[in-house]
Amino acid sequence: MASWVLSECGLRPLPGIRIYPKPRNALASNNNNILKIRTLSGSKANSFGSSFKVSTWSRDRNWGVLNVSAALKVAITSEDYKDKKTINGVNEMGDDGEFDAAAPPPFKLADIRAAIPKHCWVKDPWRSMSYVVRDVVVVFGLAAVAAYFNNWLVWPLYWIAQGTMFWALFVLGHDCGHGSFSNNPALNSVVGHLLHSSILVPYHGWRISHRTHHQNHGHVENDESWHPLSEKNYKSLDNATRLLRFTLPFPMLAYPIYLWGRSPGKKGSHFHPDSDLFVPNERKYVITSTACWTAMVGLLAYLSFVMGPIQLLKLYGIPYWIFVMWLDLVTYLHHHGHEEKLPWYRGKEWNYLRGGLTTLDRDYGWINNIHHDIGTHVIHHIFPQIPHYHLIEATEAAKPVLGKYYREPKKSIPIPFHLFGILIRSMKQDHYVNDIGDVVYYQTDPQLYGTSKSD
Repeated sequence: MASWVLSECGLRPLPGIRIYPKPRNALASNNNNILKIRTLSGSKANSFGSSFKVSTWSRDRNWGVLNVSAALKVAITSEDYKDKKTINGVNEMGDDGEFDAAAPPPFKLADIRAAIPKHCWVKDPWRSMSYVVRDVVVVFGLAAVAAYFNNWLVWPLYWIAQGTMFWALFVLGHDCGHGSFSNNPALNSVVGHLLHSSILVPYHGWRISHRTHHQNHGHVENDESWHPLSEKNYKSLDNATRLLRFTLPFPMLAYPIYLWGRSPGKKGSHFHPDSDLFVPNERKYVITSTACWTAMVGLLAYLSFVMGPIQLLKLYGIPYWIFVMWLDLVTYLHHHGHEEKLPWYRGKEWNYLRGGLTTLDRDYGWINNIHHDIGTHVIHHIFPQIPHYHLIEATEAAKPVLGKYYREPKKSIPIPFHLFGILIRSMKQDHYVNDIGDVVYYQTDPQLYGTSKSD
């Protein structure tokens, strides 16, 4: 995977692709001096090149003529951008210079890569292991303190702290899965299995599906994690399922369910070697990870006899669910909840760079260091082989190239309470995307909560 991400991925400028502005609350402007209304005729988009493999699992699709599910909008072709000066992603369309997040960027993957200092790509296994040692010591220290005091003033604080540390362990295992932990695949696999199995995550099963997520980020059908439901799939769900999916806290408890059965509209399990998620030569890896996961379940069963199920619930069970909520919260907010609706792509409108540019950075205040700067998500998604301890510097170096395609995260107070407001708003508004269209945006179901007015 790293080899094709590190390359230019065969990307070419995309002058022939239609650009569709995002939907607005008001009608389109009647200013005919700015936009030309055109008939949507077929055009040939530039290809990625034979060296670029988008995804092992994707199927060839004929999406037909490119369309967009944005009502009351004017299609803007690349000809309309001709002779328009572009500065850091802002196409100067008239006096307002409005930025269109769905417009093909004026830079290539290689331009971003060239802006990042060379040392940011260097992986230091000793430094990576130091974070593992730090987190493991904290995990056992917290458990020892909680068990020693064993009172109900300490337990709630322990649950929050330990659940957050479980999440930190997951992030380090996540780095192993990407190969950003070290250049040694054996070390990555051993550390990844130890960390992920300890928090009931099947390492290889998750690693492979997460790779699919990165390779297809921003694609309506092919993305893997918290991708949007199509209107057809959304309406096929019964009312109770739809309500649970978009009513907190239930979506923040979804990860174990996802591991067993994936998202609505997709089949397979992260534990089963014959799942649709995997190709035949990955079967042995999945079996290994499932065996490690099973061994951890056996260890927990043994500990429940040794210390009693209630004590195990307090020491491990509740922190596990706090970890699950962290994982779902962070994953969701890195792809949802921006003030302006961001595009999702299909067909020829999608490519690796455009999909990656729809991801979001988040500021988690004091938690940034604890969970290894996972909030610096945009550069991580585009170049997942960069070690987490170089992501902040790499992001700062890439900002001048990204321009307005990079959305500066809102600064957080020490505890990122502001993210809950963003989460609640997104859950009320981002329900599904249209079944047709190559550039689509989230739509709101005004009837979901029994009202006729959308939030």
